[in-house]
Amino acid sequence: MKLSTLSRSVAGKVVIITGAASGMGRATAHLFADEGARVAALDINADALSAVVREMTDAGYDAKGWVLDLSQGESIQPVFEEIAAHFGGIDILVNNAGISIFSPIDAEAYLAAWDKTLAVLLTAQMLTIRAALPYLRKAAHPRIINIASTEALGATKFGSPYTAAKTGVVGLTRSLAVELGPEAITVNCVCPGPINTGMTVAIPDEQKAIFARRRVALKRYAEPEEVAHATLSLALPAAQYITGVVLPVDGGMTIKNA
Repeated sequence: MKLSTLSRSVAGKVVIITGAASGMGRATAHLFADEGARVAALDINADALSAVVREMTDAGYDAKGWVLDLSQGESIQPVFEEIAAHFGGIDILVNNAGISIFSPIDAEAYLAAWDKTLAVLLTAQMLTIRAALPYLRKAAHPRIINIASTEALGATKFGSPYTAAKTGVVGLTRSLAVELGPEAITVNCVCPGPINTGMTVAIPDEQKAIFARRRVALKRYAEPEEVAHATLSLALPAAQYITGVVLPVDGGMTIKNA
């Protein structure tokens, strides 16, 4: 007989994962599918998205993909309506989609970088939450997990659009946690640090190793699945008293002084 009472299973839950075609999004989609969730995978890359959905369905999981450009905000609501109609509701929203555009503030391309970055990384998260909210309010254990970055806790030169957007995600998370708390909708935020993803693939392995030895307590970059497990933990029904949390998944980078 079990001594505990709260469930650690997401089996049967409907989860929307944005940016699901690669990196952390792909790992998150696979992990939730492995745990029995019904996965709505969203991405702008149609071919990569199709491949990820096929991986899940070939394994016998319940998954479907929707091609979506999150910078086109007016497209979000109709897609979420389709997802809810297809699966019969929405239980969990994982705002994972991301881009990274670096530019000096006085560069000619800066304003375009700013607009695009905030549209995808911050405004789109707000719009997906608004679109999901009517369905989350009907769910038994509604969860919102926003993916930010350790750039919200520090900064890198030429990355002000990215840093501003990710800092905004932290603020959005905290404010909505307070606002939606009375409805038992938890809102949390994961801040990945150095991860082996498409955004870091251009960094030479030698430079990654030097950075990790110098800056990261665990002395290495993480794999996407390690972030996915943190996301899953915040989505569990048992995580019902965790909200407004900003969780670094960074191997101890943000706490290491020397």
